[in-house]
Amino acid sequence: MSSTTYTPVAIPVAQQARTRVNVVARSAADGASRSGVWVAIFAITMSFAAFTSALFVREGGSVDWTHLVLPPILYANTLVLLLGSVTLWMASRAVNAHALLDSHAVKTVMGWLIATLALGLLFIAGQYEAWSQLAAQGLFLSTNPNSSFFYVFTGMHILHLLGGIAALVYLVGQLVGSHTTFRRAAFHNTAIYWHFMGVLWLYLLFVLRTKL
Repeated sequence: MSSTTYTPVAIPVAQQARTRVNVVARSAADGASRSGVWVAIFAITMSFAAFTSALFVREGGSVDWTHLVLPPILYANTLVLLLGSVTLWMASRAVNAHALLDSHAVKTVMGWLIATLALGLLFIAGQYEAWSQLAAQGLFLSTNPNSSFFYVFTGMHILHLLGGIAALVYLVGQLVGSHTTFRRAAFHNTAIYWHFMGVLWLYLLFVLRTKL
């Protein structure tokens, strides 16, 4: 009698225990990923601060420093990257508006994510075009200190932006596969990183305009 009385109760209790463990584990993983994003942002900021300091030192100790004429496409690229932040912000609004993502919400979020991804790729294509325009002028990585810093700054930014693009691809893949496992923490961490990339580019554009 005791077994038939208590066995059906033991199963839900075990399930609840496993659910609690999964929730705690997911919360810990989300906290770790959020910390990881901020550590990455700090490291990237320090690396570009070091590059900027090297630029100032090189400019101050040079007697043949000449300024580059920046390719005009850089300003169009800036607009493209900022539009990417806008589309990702729209995706954030759609995610925050739904406690659970239904099919309509999934289509909305996915649409904004794909738009952000496309704008990110367009930005990289635009940066490649800027390099091509400099190369057409005979300015390459080792031509002079100015062109060297231009290629280093823009190239490093693209490398870090590719990390954001990979994260966007991961999020889109989650929505395509099974939106029930969609990680909101991963989405919000990606948004933080992507917006940081936009702010970082604005800073780099200011440095390029005033120092190169």
